[in-house]
Amino acid sequence: MSRPLVVIDIVGLTPALLGEETPHLNALVNDGFMATLAGVFPAVTCTAQASMLTGLPPSGHGIVANGWYFRDLAEIWLWRQSNHLIQGEKVWDAARSANTEFTCAKLFWWYNMYADVDWSATPRPIYPADGRKIPGIYTEPPTLKQSLQEKLGPFPMFNFWGPASDIRSSAWIAQSAKEVFDAHRPRLSLVYLPHLDYNLQRLGPNDAAIREDLRQIDQVAGELIEHVRAQGAEVMVVSEYGIEQATGSVDINRILRTAGFLRTQETLGWELLDPGASHAFAVADHQVAHVYLQRSSDLQTVKSLLEKTPGIERVLDAVEKKAFGIDHERAGELVAIAEPGHWFTYYYWLDENKAPDFAPTVDIHRKPGYDPAELFLDPKLRFPKLRIARRLLQKKLGFRTLLDVIPTHADQVQGTHGRLADDPEQGPLLIGSDRSLAADEYAMTDVKQLILRGLAS
Repeated sequence: MSRPLVVIDIVGLTPALLGEETPHLNALVNDGFMATLAGVFPAVTCTAQASMLTGLPPSGHGIVANGWYFRDLAEIWLWRQSNHLIQGEKVWDAARSANTEFTCAKLFWWYNMYADVDWSATPRPIYPADGRKIPGIYTEPPTLKQSLQEKLGPFPMFNFWGPASDIRSSAWIAQSAKEVFDAHRPRLSLVYLPHLDYNLQRLGPNDAAIREDLRQIDQVAGELIEHVRAQGAEVMVVSEYGIEQATGSVDINRILRTAGFLRTQETLGWELLDPGASHAFAVADHQVAHVYLQRSSDLQTVKSLLEKTPGIERVLDAVEKKAFGIDHERAGELVAIAEPGHWFTYYYWLDENKAPDFAPTVDIHRKPGYDPAELFLDPKLRFPKLRIARRLLQKKLGFRTLLDVIPTHADQVQGTHGRLADDPEQGPLLIGSDRSLAADEYAMTDVKQLILRGLAS
């Protein structure tokens, strides 16, 4: 009988980051092999994971970014959870068609809910009507949630994203993978460990403090690798992208607004982006921005405007989107790519006094674009921890209040991604214990077939 396969996604890991801080990962390379991965565009989490699991580019699976404009709703949604959003055959469907006894555990990889797998777990906060946000997870089967939390304690949601993000969330996920592996021995386990992503964006890849983050994730991943290999499993480590030093940002929606293309609605004294009424607006996602147009007659004008904007390297139209493998109906009519070191903010207000109430909070679903400032506390706050404690007490007492501690500017962000890596050493990688799969380079879209080959060996 073939061996189980455990695929571990260590976000942000690149060949250049392997060194004396990563002895466990180095040992896996020495026992097996390492290959560079030619990434997909855009180099962001949801797109990369969908490409690995389907073997398709965004033009095939439809995950054109971490979120996009849902034209029929006239709404922008990021970080959705339903696996139904991914088009194309997933790796577990292909594996099951070849072996009816195949089983799969999908642990914290994105688009987790309603995936046709046997065991799954994903972050799922609880939002009571009184405005609280309570940490939680969603699992299939539902009993898995109780089992994991009884053994491991509550999932550390506030360490998974936000100013308190740290190794605790990845350690919890790795422990949950051990529990599921020991209890059920799935043929394929997919495990997502996001820890490196945090300080690589906060501090940048050149900061010496990243060495400690490498040690931490190497220890967590190493313990999981040793645990499953001791029970006969093969292991594959993948990553989604590398992170480059950030040197500047582009307020693309403010540019479109100043030019008269973007519309807002004023509500309770603050402004909300009104995408359905806008002639052009952008869904910013790291170094890539999907620009949606209401009128085709504006395409060349908007394209020219953005191409002249400092910090923007190029703007893809229909022909160029096809060359980048992102010609899907969900993509913007135009797709802007930032210059090296630059990235796009979602900010659209021109007067800070009219910033929406969610701007200084961690709110990944309400913001109409990705906001890496959520990794920081606002430096203007004199006693931020005291403010947090006061806000939490107010919530506990039943008051509806905001945890408004996040900066509304881009100054602190030191790392970014989304562009394709110019240097393979700074891009994603694949490490495998099965030497029969060894090669120097693979495409990210090869990962699905590599998993199927690993399951069959």
